[in-house]
Amino acid sequence: MNSNAILCCLTVIVALISYKLGQLTPSEVSKTERADQYEDGVAAKVWNLYIGGAKRTSGYRNTLLDLLEEHNVSTVLDVACGTGVDSIMLVEYDYIVKCVDLSDKMLKHVHKIRWERREEPNFDNLEIGQGDWLDMDGIEDSVSHPKEGYDAIICLGNSFSHLPHHHTQAIRNFYNYLKPGGLLLIDHRNFDYILLHGVLPNSKSKLYYQGDRIQSIKTSLTTDEYGSNRLVLDYTLDVSGLGIGSGKFSLSYYPHTLAGFSALLEGVFGSTTNHTVLPDFAAKVDSEPSYYVHMIVK
Repeated sequence: MNSNAILCCLTVIVALISYKLGQLTPSEVSKTERADQYEDGVAAKVWNLYIGGAKRTSGYRNTLLDLLEEHNVSTVLDVACGTGVDSIMLVEYDYIVKCVDLSDKMLKHVHKIRWERREEPNFDNLEIGQGDWLDMDGIEDSVSHPKEGYDAIICLGNSFSHLPHHHTQAIRNFYNYLKPGGLLLIDHRNFDYILLHGVLPNSKSKLYYQGDRIQSIKTSLTTDEYGSNRLVLDYTLDVSGLGIGSGKFSLSYYPHTLAGFSALLEGVFGSTTNHTVLPDFAAKVDSEPSYYVHMIVK
């Protein structure tokens, strides 16, 4: 074996050891830890059918806007914008929005909307960039972060649960990009119920996913190579007559219990900070919630 081959092997071994120890650089961790599950474009193509397009925000828009107004929010960083439904809604209500997603397939939809509405003055306040929660400094130059930090960061639609590990690092990055008194709104599915029963709760509120072409969502609970719980959701949508190919896609999630996620947030923000949990974006609900939305202040 020549010296170049030996050096290559040593490099791979060091990288693997560093990964095990959690010592990779932010960019290396990002590539390893959070593969783009939307890369094949299948989910992105039918995503608006799944969420119900602009109808998605109907169940929580007023509550979200009220919370932002109560905290005097002007600037918002949407760190899981997907096809842009929340970001677009906030721009329409005069917020200055920077929206980011790991998936370029999702971001194509946001770019298209901004171009189509480019003559509306509010859309001058929308910046779009591809980036990763574990390497916030590496987000594309097209997003200019305010030096003083953001008034609010939102991470909605069960997006954070895509991240397998390094959760504390990601939350700390969100914390660092907020100004003092800034607000983080972040959610997760009701994994307590799913882990106990093996199915999604039969909630009255579907909250984010309002599409009328959803045929089924099947759940499978597994573990990854590190022994962490992993939930696979297999989605089937009716795409007949639309000429867009398959309506089937699968996504993986790493479940957070309500108590565990609360501890994660308070471990970064502090246990005495203002932390409120809203089941399905409400003060209380009459049935098992689909989601828990956490509001925590820096």
